[in-house]
Amino acid sequence: MKAVVFHEHGGPEVLSYEERPEPRIRANEVLVEVRACALNHLDVWVRQGLPGIEIPLPHILGNDVAGVVRERGELVDWVSPGEEVLLQPGVSCGHCRECLRGADNLCASYDILGYRRDGGYAELVAAPAVNVVPKPKNLSWAEAAALPLTLLTAWHMLVTRARVEPGEDVLVHAAGSGVGSIGIQIARLRGARVIATAGSEEKLGKARALGADEVVNYTREDWPKEVRRLTGKQGVDVVFEHTGAATWAGSIMSLKKDGRLVTCGATSGYDARTDLRQVFYRHLNLLGSFMGSKAELLDALKFVERGQVRAVIDRTLPLADARRAHELMQSRAQFGKLVLEV
Repeated sequence: MKAVVFHEHGGPEVLSYEERPEPRIRANEVLVEVRACALNHLDVWVRQGLPGIEIPLPHILGNDVAGVVRERGELVDWVSPGEEVLLQPGVSCGHCRECLRGADNLCASYDILGYRRDGGYAELVAAPAVNVVPKPKNLSWAEAAALPLTLLTAWHMLVTRARVEPGEDVLVHAAGSGVGSIGIQIARLRGARVIATAGSEEKLGKARALGADEVVNYTREDWPKEVRRLTGKQGVDVVFEHTGAATWAGSIMSLKKDGRLVTCGATSGYDARTDLRQVFYRHLNLLGSFMGSKAELLDALKFVERGQVRAVIDRTLPLADARRAHELMQSRAQFGKLVLEV
């Protein structure tokens, strides 16, 4: 099969479009013919190399996969060859206490397709059959691939962790990112007033079109003051944080008393500084969030099927152009997802 692989860590130039052996499936797995695979920042980090994390080489990236089931293992009877599916990217053991209580994203052996196991930058991918989700019929292949990881992450952050309520003010950072573009929609779905940030006037305009009530340019040093002005100097109820060091201090200052900051990432750096006086004096709540459960993805997809949440795609590229896609992602020029089509 054709696939994009890297044999050593480094920049986009280490990605190579080449022939690879077809994956073999286990009794509880399916083999999926990939139609589309979306990029995530995790792809960039894995390609560059993560301290203390061993990635088997050569490696195939790709967390977000949509395609057609070609083959199923002998223990699989709930999905058949020919079915159009998308794949829940989180892989867990299925039998530990966390998995059995429906918190599979807290499983000690939790992994992600394309992280420490081969992913979807290929014509074929093997995945646990329990990760198969029927593709909503109203979605294109690119739209189906653009959703799983960011939709699951944003849903877990805003619905499960922050528990956003109608009428609350929610600050969503980096509206042009995949998770930011979905975060705006889910916050609106929950009845919140959304203040979105972005780094250019073009992206701010697109954030408004997506549903943001107010927009703020976070390249301005005084952006937290603008957030407080927009909230009558009270601050927001919830900050949807995933950019890390560049916005962290401002995010803390943008919260109202007893506000909640929920974070799932650190694309601008993890060494963020926190004034602890702000945390205890203003009774702030700091919430970590990582992926989400399989059941949460099914819940979130109901709103996709109803047309209340949609995939935001910047552009699609052929699988062979994965290197170019990585260059675009690192330049932060896109609004929404970059998708590779097979």
